[in-house]
Amino acid sequence: MSVNANYPNYRGPVRDRVENFHGNQLVYVMWERHLLFCAPLTFLADPAMAFDAFLAEVLTPALAPHPESEALDFAEAQWRLDGEDFTPRGDASLADNGIGHKSQLRLITPRLSDLADAAI
Repeated sequence: MSVNANYPNYRGPVRDRVENFHGNQLVYVMWERHLLFCAPLTFLADPAMAFDAFLAEVLTPALAPHPESEALDFAEAQWRLDGEDFTPRGDASLADNGIGHKSQLRLITPRLSDLADAAI
């Protein structure tokens, strides 16, 4: 069965604009090589939240179901922000760290590799 796209005619509302989140923003986080999470996790976060608070209050509980989460040490982690190497400042806000609406953070933990080193 074929599908006909009506791109020139489609004028639907964009619902994920930052204005629609009442001062908050979407932040995507992908834990590299940890395939229990098959896609980046999406969080609604206050851009004024400190990066360390985001890790402690938002990301740590979200990653807790993973068997390697207890061994996760954010101090040893490497980060990428929107495709670029990134060194976060823990006491600075998400906004001051350059983490904007719909930014993607990639968490890289070389010591932890998921699935007993079988991950690709």
